[in-house]
Amino acid sequence: MNKKWWKEAVVYQVYWRSYKDSDGDGYGDLQGIIDKLDYIEKLGVDVIWINPFYESPDMDNGYDISDYYSIIKKAGTMSDFEELLEQAHKRKLKVIMDLVVNHTSDQHPWFIESRSSKDNPKRDWYIWRDSKEGRAPNNWRSYFTPSAWEHDDVTGQYYLHSFATEQPDLNWENPEVREAIFEMMRFWLEKGIDGFRMDVINLLAKQKGFPDAENPEQINYLANNPGIHDYLQEMNQKVLRHYDILTVGEIPFVTPEDGLNYVREDRNELKTLFHFEVADDMPGWDMLRYKEIQQRWHNVFYGKGWNSQFLNNHDHTRQVTRYGNDGEYRTESSKLLATMIHTLPGIPYVFQGEEIGMTGVRFESIEDYNDIAMKNKYTEEVEKGRDPDEVLKSLTLLSRDNSRTPMQWNDSAHAGFTTGTPWINMNANYKEINVKNDLEDPNSIFRYYQKLIALRKENSVMIYGDYHDLSRDDVKLYMYIRSYEGKRWLIILNHSDDTLVCPEVKGLEEANKKLMIANYGDVTREEPIQKAILRPHEARVYEM
Repeated sequence: MNKKWWKEAVVYQVYWRSYKDSDGDGYGDLQGIIDKLDYIEKLGVDVIWINPFYESPDMDNGYDISDYYSIIKKAGTMSDFEELLEQAHKRKLKVIMDLVVNHTSDQHPWFIESRSSKDNPKRDWYIWRDSKEGRAPNNWRSYFTPSAWEHDDVTGQYYLHSFATEQPDLNWENPEVREAIFEMMRFWLEKGIDGFRMDVINLLAKQKGFPDAENPEQINYLANNPGIHDYLQEMNQKVLRHYDILTVGEIPFVTPEDGLNYVREDRNELKTLFHFEVADDMPGWDMLRYKEIQQRWHNVFYGKGWNSQFLNNHDHTRQVTRYGNDGEYRTESSKLLATMIHTLPGIPYVFQGEEIGMTGVRFESIEDYNDIAMKNKYTEEVEKGRDPDEVLKSLTLLSRDNSRTPMQWNDSAHAGFTTGTPWINMNANYKEINVKNDLEDPNSIFRYYQKLIALRKENSVMIYGDYHDLSRDDVKLYMYIRSYEGKRWLIILNHSDDTLVCPEVKGLEEANKKLMIANYGDVTREEPIQKAILRPHEARVYEM
């Protein structure tokens, strides 16, 4: 097992526009992150991942980039970023940026040139096609719209967009495009950043000939196409291998076998990945499915490639709302989910606010939402004749805005996030759920995260250990063993609202067991494991 710093890291995701506003304009910013670096350091994480803050028209919250070398005014200035990097490194915190290179904004100078005429030198920097029998070139849909093609009146052709119409896809077959991207990556790496989270990086290669899809609603045809590994190996050869960095690819629509091709240590592409068999494909908690996913990925990856563990981020509803109990057992459930993510194989990711048990939000009107994907889908469904209230209700739980409400720092106006008007409404529960309360409570969710992260730094078994599920057919109880270099840890999770009796496990010698952490404060080492009474959402970790 090759030991690397990035395998041992815990990553904290900062969605900057919702983190901390330093100038009262209602948007978080880079200076706001600087103001909270001591807080992040106190949590104990190693790496900060910051969502895109490049110059952008902001149609998709910064994922529509109009200048890769400038910073959007809402976020601050280049000197702010340089200060952030310096201050983070002083605290031994590494910083990774979002790399968004499947597409740009339609306001990017490259695209403005590309659409100006068919013979423009940058025409082939994007993907243009003629109509087919008076319609779009094929029947593909995008993530955000019913068609992946937009007709452009200037030249009479269609351009491809895997996301919003304002986000045209780059043509990675063009070597000039690749070199321009590689040059941009070197610019930020030379500034001293510590890596990239790579947005939908497996969408870069497109299907040859752009054939119609048999089932256009299943948009997996946008990803993992022939040529993708050639692009990533070229990226590694020309850029990535020259820096000691973390690269994590956002890679939807992959099996473990396909995923390994992106991160296997002898292939020289990426370091690790996000797959979405849970966050995209498991709408609510499904214990048996989750266990099966964990086992399959471990079986394929162990000793060969590195995985990531997460249940929420800026695109997915907060984990305690979606996969736990955000009511009566919010504290216990938050701690249980944290225990699970930090003790399963792979790099744990903490999304801002998760460490205090922030919950998803349910706004009453579509007007309160900013999520372009949700708003487009709402319009599409209402235009089909569906009842607007029913459509809103069906889209609410999985809206990306569930996780994008501002960070809840204290119980003052707007939760201490801003002195202005927040860009998106606050979650109404901020007076009860906030950082100030958690820092004052020794048994809070924040303090529990601190202990978990500290344990991981001190115990390699949490990082490099093998994984063995002891409870495969149990729909409420999750018990597994992590073992490494003579150490064996037992993790017990009652992921339910019920009280359970821990089953007897053959070969489990309790004589020298040591309780490492528990989310109920009254558990003692002397209490037996076999037939122990497990309360709702109880989590325990033992060294055996």
